[in-house]
Amino acid sequence: MEEALVRPRSLAGEAARLRSGGPGLSAHVDRLCARIEQLDPLLHAFVPEPGRPERLHAEARALAARHPDPATAPPLYGVAVGIKDIVHVDGLPTHAGSALPPGVLAGPQAAVVDRLRAAGALVAGKTVTAEFAGSAPGPTRNPHHPGHTPGGSSSGSVAAVAAGLVPLAVGTQTGGSVIRPAAYCGVVGFRSTHGRIPLAGVIPNAPSFDTPGLFTADLAGAALAAPLLCDGWRPDVAAEAAAAAPPVLGVPAGPYLERARPEARQAFERQLSRLAAAGLTVRQVELLPDVGELLRQFQTINRFEQARTHADWFERFGALYRPETASGIRRGQAVRPEDHDTALRVREHARARLADAWAASGADLVLAPAATGPAPAGLGSTGDPVMSLPWSYFGLPALSLPAGTAAGLPLGLQVVGAAGADEQLLARAAFLEQALGG
Repeated sequence: MEEALVRPRSLAGEAARLRSGGPGLSAHVDRLCARIEQLDPLLHAFVPEPGRPERLHAEARALAARHPDPATAPPLYGVAVGIKDIVHVDGLPTHAGSALPPGVLAGPQAAVVDRLRAAGALVAGKTVTAEFAGSAPGPTRNPHHPGHTPGGSSSGSVAAVAAGLVPLAVGTQTGGSVIRPAAYCGVVGFRSTHGRIPLAGVIPNAPSFDTPGLFTADLAGAALAAPLLCDGWRPDVAAEAAAAAPPVLGVPAGPYLERARPEARQAFERQLSRLAAAGLTVRQVELLPDVGELLRQFQTINRFEQARTHADWFERFGALYRPETASGIRRGQAVRPEDHDTALRVREHARARLADAWAASGADLVLAPAATGPAPAGLGSTGDPVMSLPWSYFGLPALSLPAGTAAGLPLGLQVVGAAGADEQLLARAAFLEQALGG
């Protein structure tokens, strides 16, 4: 482990310090910019930005003028956040990890950025993404071992949090682009129920699955940020869930878990043993009887929608796309609209069956490995998203909690909640974080 590179910062702690009046915003921005300048030439977490210090100091002065008393300022007063570079931010170009002209990709500021800025956050900058949030990796490195991928496609966001450049960063997940990188980099990743965080101002990949998410050092940080981003957050429900008995934990039976590598399955068994030893009930549940068919339906929807998103851009700028992205778009062009429509209907029936099976199981949360194993060596791939794909297919909220290591690299435990139960997921996952020693 590169100790100097792995220094995640508590979002809740930093927000409290800034709202207490110390450190001042000017000194805070100086330290932020100095750490980015020191570490980012190795990590490549942020999109290069000339004049970053000047912009941030100007924004900090304006924020302080609006809130002269930090104690009465909004909850993220002065907190620096990283924003994945498919999410539009006023004043910063959007490249989406691509060679397309930024003017072609421009759009109004994303709703998620509006909400963060309204909460007092400072945008530290755009974070590197795989091209168009797909599979063509960016240059970002894993802070735990720079020779390994940080995962993707939210590569820069997760690396920025793991290295302590910022305590909060925004990513997106279509298949596994929040949960998997969080596991690879040893931080918390939260993906909301599909639709609870608005997608306005985010360049789409496959809108049927696309979901903004966030990275923090710990669960307390996710619990602070999620209510600010999710529509219709219910604090009373979260409080009730936190005060309830420990959750019943379900483990999917069948071939799904066999898609993880042996070291991930062995670590998962150790995690389950620790949870059971802490007094939590762990049981097998029948939720994914035909995961192979589910994955085929996912690909049909994803490829068709990706090709539809890029239809105009690809026709005009196809030569500028990287081979991995171009190949995916061409496969999507071969999917017939009627096959896409059928796949959407199949998903609706599958959702209903899943909801019935979940209710019958008695499980409050479902557990699985967050990735097939630790981060692969090299930067040519962002890793396999398969452990997240079923839950993304159904649009369910999910977390990755840091949970041990393999081969000296982090592993994550994936915790999945029922549709719309984001409050319960975050509140009740605290039992798991405590039992795992988080």
